[in-house]
Amino acid sequence: MTRAEDIKKHIEKEKQDGKYHKQIRIEENATGFGYEKLFHEYLTEVVSEVWVEDPYIRHIHQLYNFLRFCEMLIKGPCKVKTIHLLTSYDEGSGRSQQMSGLEEIQQSLRNYGVTLNIEFSSSIHDREIRFNNGWMIKIGRGLDYFKKPQGRFSIGYCDLDLRPCHETTVDVFHTKHTKKM
Repeated sequence: MTRAEDIKKHIEKEKQDGKYHKQIRIEENATGFGYEKLFHEYLTEVVSEVWVEDPYIRHIHQLYNFLRFCEMLIKGPCKVKTIHLLTSYDEGSGRSQQMSGLEEIQQSLRNYGVTLNIEFSSSIHDREIRFNNGWMIKIGRGLDYFKKPQGRFSIGYCDLDLRPCHETTVDVFHTKHTKKM
């Protein structure tokens, strides 16, 4: 066997044993870390269910981040049928805006044959995303690792690959059994 085949076999064994770990460090102001680039290699055709735990899907920009993540799932190559979101309530006056935004995303996903299950927790802190193919991604800042754009008509406003990021760490694991929320 060639060295590349040996490495591939070793990684596959580590995945099966639940020992695989990859760490990506996103530096302050780095670009090129849009959701497609970060998640694409873990979204295989067998992914049909996704669990998102992020306490900060509250404010408008965070709702847009979650919407962009959902859009990425819809575009494939996976065949997502169910997304589970566990987040926390907006404590301030933005709760009705949070609820109407999540309901609108839920209805929009329904139009694509995807069910969005939303649950709230007052004690959630950690952020993680799990796919039913065994991949688990933990992002220190959750889905909200992008900086505010310079303006509404500035480069990076629409394309997150061009948007500067806050410093954060992304940990990727493979587990045999995906935790149900």
